[in-house]
Amino acid sequence: MQEDLKLTLGFTHVLTLDSDGQHPAASIPAFMHASLASPNCMVLGDPVFDDSAPSLRVKGRKISNWWANLETLWAGIHDSLFGFRVYPIGALLSVMRGQPWMRRFDFDVEAVVRLCWRGVQPVNLAAPVRYFSPEDGGISHFHYWRDNALLTWMHFRLFFGFLLRLPWLAARRLRKS
Repeated sequence: MQEDLKLTLGFTHVLTLDSDGQHPAASIPAFMHASLASPNCMVLGDPVFDDSAPSLRVKGRKISNWWANLETLWAGIHDSLFGFRVYPIGALLSVMRGQPWMRRFDFDVEAVVRLCWRGVQPVNLAAPVRYFSPEDGGISHFHYWRDNALLTWMHFRLFFGFLLRLPWLAARRLRKS
């Protein structure tokens, strides 16, 4: 399997970012440095929106962020949808192998929630995000009805997973305080 080859070759982390230019490639060194400083953590982009961000998208992501934070008992996820991240490969592959889901728009949210459930702590790093207009070559792959239905189904599943894990998550949370 290709994932096993990556682990065999010594890769320990994977950086993800959207290919549409929204995420600043100039921030990659900062993300990699944060990952090196905290190798057992996941580094999550914390978007800094400018005026190009559609208001509906910014407001809508607050709903998903609230659910993701509830589902992790407020583990510290600043943004659940921002795809600019560094994941520890071993933990991510374990999560992915156990899930038939998280292969489309739901990947980012479900990955971060399930990794938090496994004890992988988030490190949030601010990163600017820019939405390109169609005149500038911006093409959104977000399909309003399909992707919102997918996110709703995902949060429904995660919420019930959260309820099953609640005693364990609460006990872990109490040990930390």
